[in-house]
Amino acid sequence: MPDSPHSKAALREILRQQRRHLDPAAQRTAAEAVAVNVARLPGWSDATRIALYLPNDGEIGTAPLAELCRESGKQLFLPVIDASLKLLQFARWQEHSELVTNRFGIPEPGTQARSCSAWALDIVILPMVAWDRRGGRLGMGGGFYDRALAGTGNTLRVGIAHTLQEVAEVPCDDWDIALDFAVTDSAVHCCQR
Repeated sequence: MPDSPHSKAALREILRQQRRHLDPAAQRTAAEAVAVNVARLPGWSDATRIALYLPNDGEIGTAPLAELCRESGKQLFLPVIDASLKLLQFARWQEHSELVTNRFGIPEPGTQARSCSAWALDIVILPMVAWDRRGGRLGMGGGFYDRALAGTGNTLRVGIAHTLQEVAEVPCDDWDIALDFAVTDSAVHCCQR
């Protein structure tokens, strides 16, 4: 677990580079292990609405987790970014629905997809650049998830990442939303603030 640099930007650069250097086989193996570990979360069996993300920039893959959700009869939602308003919403993701690429190059459901508020979701799976065991999460820096999840006390916030993305302490600001759990390819960590 690397010590965290004092700057979010420096930490982001180091860990993004590390995860980008993982070979495709290691990425696939990690994504499969994460899916198995997410299914061990408390409340998983009762959860019906789950938000995932589609990986970008070396983020841990979610395809095995999406497949597991669908096999378990869970409804899937993907984040939809309104970049002009700096808002993140969630829209229903049907297995064969057409996705459109947003301005960040990330596929998301089109405008015809049914939307869902973050507070109505049972579990939100968040991508992470870095995380710590107290629930600190470092994302890509836009604050989209922090704004979307503010005030969603009953929604389980679960960050998923490679084990190598754990740091001793993530530098946090007052508006950063803490994780309930961090799930890696090797374990499920209950986060305590």
